[in-house]
Amino acid sequence: MRVLIAPDKFKGSLSATQVADNIATGFAGVDADVATLPMADGGDGSVAAAVAAGMPSHECTVADALGRPTTAIIAFDGTVAVVEVAATCGLSTLPSGILAPMTASSYGFGQAIRYAIGLGARRLVLALGGSASTDGGAGMLAALGYTFADADGRQVEPSAAVLHHIHSVSADDAVDLRGVELVVATDVTSPLLGPDGAAMMFGPQKGASAADIEHLETGLRQLVSGIERTGWPGAGRWAVTPGAGSAGGIGFAALMVGGRVVSGADYFLDLLDFDGRAHGADLVITGEGRLDDQTLTGKLPVVVARRAAPTPVVAVVGLNSMTARTRLFSQIYAIAELSQDDTADDPVRTAALLREIGADIGRRHAVSTQPAVTSG
Repeated sequence: MRVLIAPDKFKGSLSATQVADNIATGFAGVDADVATLPMADGGDGSVAAAVAAGMPSHECTVADALGRPTTAIIAFDGTVAVVEVAATCGLSTLPSGILAPMTASSYGFGQAIRYAIGLGARRLVLALGGSASTDGGAGMLAALGYTFADADGRQVEPSAAVLHHIHSVSADDAVDLRGVELVVATDVTSPLLGPDGAAMMFGPQKGASAADIEHLETGLRQLVSGIERTGWPGAGRWAVTPGAGSAGGIGFAALMVGGRVVSGADYFLDLLDFDGRAHGADLVITGEGRLDDQTLTGKLPVVVARRAAPTPVVAVVGLNSMTARTRLFSQIYAIAELSQDDTADDPVRTAALLREIGADIGRRHAVSTQPAVTSG
């Protein structure tokens, strides 16, 4: 029997590689050819998944969410680079227990993009999950050489707190992105503004109070007006494009510099050759930290199941709170149903339960013997 294990990360607990490897370990003693393919959907963990699939990693020094120097990893194979918000200036770069809704910046993400271009990347995959900022991508644009000024012509150092001062934008010193394909990988479909936008929908997750959200919304509207006023008549259109509100509005800024929004899950399945790896498999195992009704809108486990059909797909998750019925999965295993304790913050216990689940799946689908386990 051929088995492909292709999960997403269990956020805050285990990486996609760790999830896949622990499930695979559970197949010990089972007559199966087990291969692992850690996956991502454009959120945090996207660079790690690309590296696990064989893309070389490169280190660069960037500013974290608070502007402090940090080392970030990008993936680059000589043509395609994967650059991730979470790994450069995302929530994970903030001190433990600290949120900074008004001061966190996307500047470090722009620095990583600039570094990838310097390496010679001709296609940039921008993975937008896990952001700490709501600056409309102004920090990213500043790192790429864009400059901002107020109504009196004085330069503005962009941050979420001062977006409302921006009156004009200049690209005179901006990095030349001609000939570089920018792919915005996200499964967030929110526009930049309004009740479903970057500030109102996602601001509370980043620590924004009601007053902060009002301030952020005003600033984002002013940013759009300033960009539209000084040479980019498409700014209003970009602001309402699905995905513009992703990563605190970085999606909007990415559209401004020529990016195109794609389904993160589908794009990464293509990038990591899921179809080729799944061809001929008798069973596919996927999963993520939480399975709920939003999963059916296009999250990675659902995309894996649809692309793998008619091959049976088993979902392994941390928590299953799905109320909608689906036939996409032949079986769903939830760690929460196997333990009386909350294991979300206990990677050791989570790993042990994943091995138990792998063993149970193996017993159900194959006869006992020694497997050949490969990774990558």
